[in-house]
Amino acid sequence: MGSPCALSLYCESKLQFEDLIAKSLELVNRLEDTYSRFKPESLLSKVNSAAGSDATFPLDDECWQLFNYADSAYKISDGLFDVTSGVLRQVWDFKSNKLPPIDKLEAVVALVGWHKIKLQQDSFSLPHEGMELDLGGIVKEYAADLLASTLRLSGCEFGLVDMAGDIAVVGPHPDHSPWNIAISNPAATTKAIATIPLMSGGLASSGDYERFIMLDGERHSHILNPKTGMPVKGLAGVSVWAPKCVIAGTIATVAMLKGDLAKAWLIDVDCNYLAIDQNGQLDMKN
Repeated sequence: MGSPCALSLYCESKLQFEDLIAKSLELVNRLEDTYSRFKPESLLSKVNSAAGSDATFPLDDECWQLFNYADSAYKISDGLFDVTSGVLRQVWDFKSNKLPPIDKLEAVVALVGWHKIKLQQDSFSLPHEGMELDLGGIVKEYAADLLASTLRLSGCEFGLVDMAGDIAVVGPHPDHSPWNIAISNPAATTKAIATIPLMSGGLASSGDYERFIMLDGERHSHILNPKTGMPVKGLAGVSVWAPKCVIAGTIATVAMLKGDLAKAWLIDVDCNYLAIDQNGQLDMKN
């Protein structure tokens, strides 16, 4: 999925291990073939290519559920979690150390807006030419959850799925001790600033420290407000753990997009979280 992924599994035999790996690869490849915007034959790429045309696409049950989840996330975040906002990458180049021209930014922001879409399972389409869907903020976390569930149903009792930091627990270690998940220090990403013990469920993190532009001593992160197209200023990072990785990922993403209102929002949704401010100070609820 365009990022390093790993499985940590306890198996009864080499045969069981090989069977679980084969099932895992088949599942992840299927999701990537369907939802990757990098693959021209994926459903998502076909929908994006047909934006603004008369072409429509029927959605299977899984895709329908994912789109409805995106709809719910959009609503509970007051429009900040928007799967049409990936189009902003057209004007933001975080390797250039330059801000995008205002006129180009405004033109792309006009293409953003999940509310512009009429969600229909039998005839889904993007209404305006140039609009795009990017499910990268949902499918990787969903994949972690689905993979963990599939492994459990296949007889694996102890293990962990790591989709580039989006974590889903299959089950604890065989001695019933937790998996200790290290949280990166925004100021020194190769070091841990905290460790979260997980027995079940999922964990996801979001932060402003991996991709950014420095201009006149000010950091402009890759976390963009879909309503303005501009970087959000707030927490340096947040990790959330919940019964499902996809839920944890959505909450973490929205918290980063909330800027200065992030902590109040995290408290309001009553979740388990670790928030890291720009000074490296920690605020944790467990």
